[in-house]
Amino acid sequence: MRPVDPRLLRHAAAARGYLTVAVALGLLTTGLILAQAGLLAHALASAAAGTGAVALAATLGAALAVLAARAVTAYGGEIAALRGAAAVKSQLRRKLTAHVVRLGPAWLGGQQAGELAAVSTKGLDALDPYFARFLPQFVLAFLVPVAVLIRVALADWISALVIAVTLPLIPVFAVLVGLQTRARTQRQWQLLARLGGHFLDVVEGLPTLKLFGRADAQADVIRDVTDAHRSATMATLRIAFLSSLVLELSAALATALVAVEIGLRLLAGHVGYQTALLVLLLTPEAYLPLRAVGTQFHASMEGVTAAGRVCDILETPLQVSAPAPARLGTAAPVPPDLRHDIIRLNAITVAYPGRPRAALDHVSCSIRPGDRIAVSGPSGAGKSSLLALLLRFTEPADGRITVSRGGDGADAVDIASIDAAAWRRQIAWVPQHPHLFEGTVASNIALGQPGATAADIEQAAAAAGAAEFIAALPSGYATPLGERGTRLSAGQRQRIALARAFLRDAPLLLLDEPVAHLDPITARQIMDTIGRLMAGRTVLLVTHRLGWSGGASREILLDQGRLVLATGCFGAVPGAGALAVPS
Repeated sequence: MRPVDPRLLRHAAAARGYLTVAVALGLLTTGLILAQAGLLAHALASAAAGTGAVALAATLGAALAVLAARAVTAYGGEIAALRGAAAVKSQLRRKLTAHVVRLGPAWLGGQQAGELAAVSTKGLDALDPYFARFLPQFVLAFLVPVAVLIRVALADWISALVIAVTLPLIPVFAVLVGLQTRARTQRQWQLLARLGGHFLDVVEGLPTLKLFGRADAQADVIRDVTDAHRSATMATLRIAFLSSLVLELSAALATALVAVEIGLRLLAGHVGYQTALLVLLLTPEAYLPLRAVGTQFHASMEGVTAAGRVCDILETPLQVSAPAPARLGTAAPVPPDLRHDIIRLNAITVAYPGRPRAALDHVSCSIRPGDRIAVSGPSGAGKSSLLALLLRFTEPADGRITVSRGGDGADAVDIASIDAAAWRRQIAWVPQHPHLFEGTVASNIALGQPGATAADIEQAAAAAGAAEFIAALPSGYATPLGERGTRLSAGQRQRIALARAFLRDAPLLLLDEPVAHLDPITARQIMDTIGRLMAGRTVLLVTHRLGWSGGASREILLDQGRLVLATGCFGAVPGAGALAVPS
């Protein structure tokens, strides 16, 4: 682990101004230390020589003024460094959130939610010692000893030589100890992330664990991970304390060596009393920054380890297809209007890392405005991958998705050239397990339409068949739903999700098995609601069964990622196992 991670500094531009101020104030403090040492040495030498009280009082007054100035500059440097740390944490959290959103659900599904939560909260909070103390001290560790050496050399070159020879011992010992600390700190953080992820899984799955009698066993697992994390933390702290002992002992021995040689030469009359006092006062200041930087490095290693994980996430490339011309034969993309444009999948292949076969294998199909398409097939057929493509949650490994106004596709635009946010504004999505946030019923319905009026929200809820049960809630539309909407039944959550989609009034509606886990009566009611409200929209309904009681105008059957039946689609790919049935 390097003392200064260039990736972290690159992603933390917000701290540069604050760090510059902190270092500048640190250098000013160093100048004040040199002045203070000179004044104290002069005052003590004058007192020993019997100088008048007025002159001595003036010297001591100046020393007190310098001491007060040191306190002010130290306070200012601490404030600047802490503000820099706060700015960095805020900037990294914003970047992390934005990049995770861009990576999308496909990437997020392979991560541990507990680890990401730990990294973005406790992990980044541990950056305070790094930016507020270690980085300013790291810069001063190079500048302050040089300034002290120059001042000591002007007074006594022999003492300066002794300091210069012993000074490198401290960073050498610090590096040796740091090599031992690195692996232990990384293990400590890995165990903490594992503990956070496992604890989150246990909390979310507690009803299932209780049902199958595995709650106590998981409690034992959490206890084991907690004990391992405690042991790793104590081992890291043990090394940190030992490193402090080594650094303090090295600095003390070096200071003692200077004190012995300057004392012997003072007794021999080879050096003046004031010079000897100045050297003795400044010698500890030469070693202090190096000791401090070693101590602060160990205190900041947890934050640096967590920030390294954040940098890894920020540098994770987005899964995008190769750049394509915005419009075939033209230069600029045309904003999509899915009320009129035709979506074409041209030999699309979707593959996920670690899977033996493609999720979609050279699938070609068209989606025309106003189509009501039932997408069916067994589990693992590629239905959800098809929706993920249309939602821009994943990108094709091969092939292209285009939109065009004309039926011949001459004006086709590759959707890879269209801004993803602009594309998604044309889409409403009802997933198989809709996520309701901890807020009111009204705020959950208005999620995709933040500026919606209360009347619009009530109209969408009525259209989804949710108005009746919402009216029965304690505070109606102002009722808090709690985390994940657990106060509602599965059917009620599904109706809230449908109301959310209807309020968005998007031309393309994607439904991912919206009734898969509902009882037959509730499922029939929701399907009837969808059937009534799909007029004027393009609807894709994913279902396990071939056919759609609500009245599909077209059907697509997928099996093992291949198109085996498609009514109204074009261009079956030869050799891909696809069969196209014209409408």
